[in-house]
Amino acid sequence: MTAYVPGITETDLKKIVLAIQGLAAGRSNAVGTVTLATGVSTTTVSTPNAASGSTPILTPASPSAATELGNGTIYVSAVANGSFTITHVNSTTPGRTFFYAVLG
Repeated sequence: MTAYVPGITETDLKKIVLAIQGLAAGRSNAVGTVTLATGVSTTTVSTPNAASGSTPILTPASPSAATELGNGTIYVSAVANGSFTITHVNSTTPGRTFFYAVLG
């Protein structure tokens, strides 16, 4: 769900209103997907919407991701400007894919 972001010099009121309506309807550019790396215990997600103080929220997008979350073996261990780090089980299980949203 990509949101339209008007430029700082935008003067067309209709475009500005459409951007605000999109935000109110839940559209956001602060979302994505990540598949956990195999054979290591951390995965770093690069996203321009992350910043110190942001809150990344993970939602399983595959059965193996749901298992990882259900086992309680995954958490966001660090958030920095432009990225966040997920700590998880060092596993060879492929396809542990999550949707994410970065708030704040």
